[in-house]
Amino acid sequence: MSTTRPSASFKFRGGSFHALVVKPEIPIHAWFADIDGLDVSGLTLTKPAFLGLLDELSKRDIRILGVEGANPSDLDGRVPSLARGPSQRPGVAEAPTAQAPAPPPVSSMLIDAPVRSGQLIVHPDGDVTIVGSVASGAEIVAAGSIHVYGTLRGRVLAGAYGNQRARIFCRRLDAELMAIDGRYIVADEIEPHLRKAPVQAWLEGDEFKIITMN
Repeated sequence: MSTTRPSASFKFRGGSFHALVVKPEIPIHAWFADIDGLDVSGLTLTKPAFLGLLDELSKRDIRILGVEGANPSDLDGRVPSLARGPSQRPGVAEAPTAQAPAPPPVSSMLIDAPVRSGQLIVHPDGDVTIVGSVASGAEIVAAGSIHVYGTLRGRVLAGAYGNQRARIFCRRLDAELMAIDGRYIVADEIEPHLRKAPVQAWLEGDEFKIITMN
Protein backbone atom coordinates (compact mmCIF):
# COMPACT_ATOMS: atom_id res chain seq x y z
CA MET A 1 0.00 0.00 0.00
CA SER A 2 1.32 3.40 -0.89
CA THR A 3 0.63 6.53 1.05
CA THR A 4 0.50 10.03 -0.25
CA ARG A 5 2.37 12.61 1.77
CA PRO A 6 0.27 15.73 2.24
CA SER A 7 1.81 18.68 0.43
CA ALA A 8 3.16 21.51 2.53
CA SER A 9 1.38 24.84 2.43
CA PHE A 10 2.25 28.40 3.40
CA LYS A 11 0.00 30.61 5.47
CA PHE A 12 0.04 34.38 5.12
CA ARG A 13 -1.53 36.71 7.63
CA GLY A 14 -2.04 40.44 7.42
CA GLY A 15 -0.12 40.98 4.19
CA SER A 16 0.56 39.82 0.69
CA PHE A 17 3.30 37.83 -1.00
CA HIS A 18 4.87 38.96 -4.26
CA ALA A 19 7.07 36.75 -6.39
CA LEU A 20 9.26 37.96 -9.23
CA VAL A 21 9.24 35.66 -12.25
CA VAL A 22 12.15 36.11 -14.64
CA LYS A 23 10.86 35.60 -18.17
CA PRO A 24 13.24 36.02 -21.13
CA GLU A 25 12.05 38.21 -23.97
CA ILE A 26 13.17 38.72 -27.54
CA PRO A 27 15.68 40.18 -28.39
CA ILE A 28 17.66 38.29 -25.76
CA HIS A 29 20.64 40.69 -25.70
CA ALA A 30 18.38 43.62 -24.82
CA TRP A 31 16.61 41.55 -22.15
CA PHE A 32 19.95 40.72 -20.53
CA ALA A 33 20.88 44.40 -20.55
CA ASP A 34 17.61 45.38 -18.87
CA ILE A 35 17.88 42.84 -16.03
CA ASP A 36 21.42 44.03 -15.22
CA GLY A 37 19.93 47.14 -13.60
CA LEU A 38 18.01 46.81 -10.36
CA ASP A 39 15.20 49.39 -10.14
CA VAL A 40 14.19 50.19 -6.57
CA SER A 41 12.61 53.56 -7.30
CA GLY A 42 9.16 52.33 -6.21
CA LEU A 43 10.34 50.93 -2.89
CA THR A 44 11.02 52.60 0.44
CA LEU A 45 13.95 50.75 1.96
CA THR A 46 16.23 51.59 4.84
CA LYS A 47 19.95 51.30 4.14
CA PRO A 48 20.28 48.00 6.09
CA ALA A 49 17.27 46.57 4.23
CA PHE A 50 18.66 47.65 0.88
CA LEU A 51 22.11 46.20 1.56
CA GLY A 52 20.41 43.03 2.79
CA LEU A 53 18.58 42.81 -0.53
CA LEU A 54 21.90 42.96 -2.38
CA ASP A 55 23.30 40.26 -0.09
CA GLU A 56 20.34 37.95 -0.71
CA LEU A 57 20.60 38.41 -4.49
CA SER A 58 24.33 37.66 -4.28
CA LYS A 59 23.64 34.42 -2.38
CA ARG A 60 21.46 33.35 -5.29
CA ASP A 61 24.23 34.10 -7.80
CA ILE A 62 22.26 37.07 -9.18
CA ARG A 63 24.83 39.72 -10.04
CA ILE A 64 23.58 43.31 -10.07
CA LEU A 65 25.41 45.62 -12.43
CA GLY A 66 23.72 48.83 -11.28
CA VAL A 67 20.75 50.17 -9.34
CA GLU A 68 18.06 52.64 -10.40
CA GLY A 69 16.20 54.88 -7.99
CA ALA A 70 18.34 54.27 -4.91
CA ASN A 71 19.77 56.91 -2.61
CA PRO A 72 23.48 57.06 -3.55
CA SER A 73 24.40 57.12 0.16
CA ASP A 74 22.73 53.71 0.55
CA LEU A 75 24.82 52.01 -2.12
CA ASP A 76 27.84 51.71 0.19
CA GLY A 77 30.14 51.51 -2.85
CA ARG A 78 28.88 48.05 -3.80
CA VAL A 79 27.25 48.87 -7.14
CA PRO A 80 27.00 52.00 -9.29
CA SER A 81 23.83 54.07 -9.45
CA LEU A 82 22.13 54.01 -12.86
CA ALA A 83 19.62 56.31 -14.56
CA ARG A 84 18.43 56.02 -18.12
CA GLY A 85 19.53 59.08 -20.09
CA PRO A 86 17.87 60.46 -23.23
CA SER A 87 19.17 58.66 -26.29
CA GLN A 88 20.61 60.83 -29.02
CA ARG A 89 18.68 61.59 -32.19
CA PRO A 90 20.22 60.59 -35.53
CA GLY A 91 22.24 63.26 -37.25
CA VAL A 92 22.42 65.70 -34.33
CA ALA A 93 25.64 64.59 -32.68
CA GLU A 94 28.56 66.95 -32.95
CA ALA A 95 32.14 66.68 -31.81
CA PRO A 96 32.39 67.49 -28.10
CA THR A 97 33.37 71.04 -27.24
CA ALA A 98 36.60 71.75 -25.41
CA GLN A 99 36.33 71.56 -21.65
CA ALA A 100 38.66 72.24 -18.78
CA PRO A 101 40.86 69.18 -18.28
CA ALA A 102 39.70 66.80 -15.60
CA PRO A 103 42.08 65.82 -12.82
CA PRO A 104 44.19 62.82 -13.87
CA PRO A 105 42.97 59.46 -12.58
CA VAL A 106 44.72 57.92 -9.62
CA SER A 107 45.73 54.94 -11.72
CA SER A 108 44.90 53.13 -14.93
CA MET A 109 44.43 49.45 -15.67
CA LEU A 110 45.71 47.78 -18.85
CA ILE A 111 44.22 44.44 -19.91
CA ASP A 112 46.51 43.06 -22.61
CA ALA A 113 44.10 40.33 -23.70
CA PRO A 114 40.49 39.89 -24.81
CA VAL A 115 37.85 39.86 -22.08
CA ARG A 116 35.86 36.63 -22.17
CA SER A 117 32.14 36.15 -21.61
CA GLY A 118 31.31 36.05 -17.90
CA GLN A 119 34.38 38.03 -16.84
CA LEU A 120 33.86 41.05 -14.60
CA ILE A 121 36.57 43.72 -14.43
CA VAL A 122 36.15 46.50 -11.86
CA HIS A 123 38.63 49.37 -11.48
CA PRO A 124 37.44 52.00 -8.94
CA ASP A 125 40.51 54.25 -9.30
CA GLY A 126 40.81 55.32 -12.96
CA ASP A 127 40.68 54.30 -16.62
CA VAL A 128 40.54 50.81 -18.09
CA THR A 129 42.16 49.97 -21.44
CA ILE A 130 41.44 46.67 -23.17
CA VAL A 131 43.89 45.61 -25.89
CA GLY A 132 41.46 43.23 -27.54
CA SER A 133 37.73 42.66 -27.72
CA VAL A 134 35.09 42.44 -24.99
CA ALA A 135 32.85 39.41 -25.44
CA SER A 136 29.09 39.32 -25.01
CA GLY A 137 28.28 38.76 -21.35
CA ALA A 138 31.48 40.40 -20.10
CA GLU A 139 31.34 43.51 -17.90
CA ILE A 140 33.80 46.38 -17.46
CA VAL A 141 33.28 48.89 -14.63
CA ALA A 142 35.66 51.84 -14.28
CA ALA A 143 35.84 55.07 -12.30
CA GLY A 144 37.33 56.78 -15.37
CA SER A 145 37.12 56.21 -19.12
CA ILE A 146 37.05 52.86 -20.91
CA HIS A 147 39.09 52.21 -24.07
CA VAL A 148 38.50 49.03 -26.09
CA TYR A 149 40.94 48.37 -28.95
CA GLY A 150 38.70 45.75 -30.48
CA THR A 151 35.00 44.89 -30.70
CA LEU A 152 32.86 45.92 -27.74
CA ARG A 153 30.10 43.32 -27.36
CA GLY A 154 29.60 43.27 -23.60
CA ARG A 155 28.54 45.85 -21.02
CA VAL A 156 30.68 48.80 -19.96
CA LEU A 157 30.14 51.37 -17.20
CA ALA A 158 32.52 54.34 -17.29
CA GLY A 159 32.58 57.04 -14.61
CA ALA A 160 30.76 54.52 -12.45
CA TYR A 161 31.59 56.20 -9.16
CA GLY A 162 30.69 59.75 -10.11
CA ASN A 163 32.66 61.09 -13.08
CA GLN A 164 30.55 62.81 -15.75
CA ARG A 165 33.62 63.53 -17.87
CA ALA A 166 34.45 59.88 -18.39
CA ARG A 167 34.16 58.54 -21.94
CA ILE A 168 33.92 55.26 -23.78
CA PHE A 169 35.99 54.50 -26.87
CA CYS A 170 35.94 51.35 -28.98
CA ARG A 171 37.16 50.24 -32.37
CA ARG A 172 33.92 48.40 -33.23
CA LEU A 173 30.62 48.96 -31.39
CA ASP A 174 28.34 46.00 -30.75
CA ALA A 175 27.61 46.66 -27.06
CA GLU A 176 24.75 45.30 -24.98
CA LEU A 177 24.85 48.28 -22.61
CA MET A 178 26.97 51.41 -22.20
CA ALA A 179 26.81 53.74 -19.20
CA ILE A 180 28.60 56.91 -18.12
CA ASP A 181 28.14 58.31 -14.62
CA GLY A 182 24.95 56.30 -14.21
CA ARG A 183 23.32 57.35 -17.51
CA TYR A 184 22.98 54.34 -19.76
CA ILE A 185 21.87 53.21 -23.20
CA VAL A 186 21.05 49.66 -24.29
CA ALA A 187 21.63 47.95 -27.63
CA ASP A 188 18.18 48.65 -29.12
CA GLU A 189 18.59 52.39 -28.51
CA ILE A 190 21.85 52.69 -30.46
CA GLU A 191 21.41 54.11 -33.96
CA PRO A 192 22.07 51.51 -36.71
CA HIS A 193 24.76 53.62 -38.41
CA LEU A 194 26.80 53.57 -35.19
CA ARG A 195 26.87 49.81 -34.84
CA LYS A 196 29.96 47.99 -36.14
CA ALA A 197 31.73 51.38 -36.32
CA PRO A 198 34.58 52.92 -34.29
CA VAL A 199 32.93 55.33 -31.86
CA GLN A 200 33.35 57.48 -28.80
CA ALA A 201 30.60 58.16 -26.26
CA TRP A 202 30.25 60.91 -23.67
CA LEU A 203 27.65 62.79 -21.66
CA GLU A 204 26.32 66.21 -22.55
CA GLY A 205 24.25 67.14 -19.54
CA ASP A 206 22.03 64.11 -19.06
CA GLU A 207 22.09 63.19 -22.75
CA PHE A 208 24.13 60.23 -23.92
CA LYS A 209 26.10 61.16 -27.06
CA ILE A 210 27.76 58.77 -29.52
CA ILE A 211 29.66 59.67 -32.69
CA THR A 212 31.81 57.70 -35.11
CA MET A 213 35.55 58.29 -35.25
CA ASN A 214 36.01 57.72 -39.00
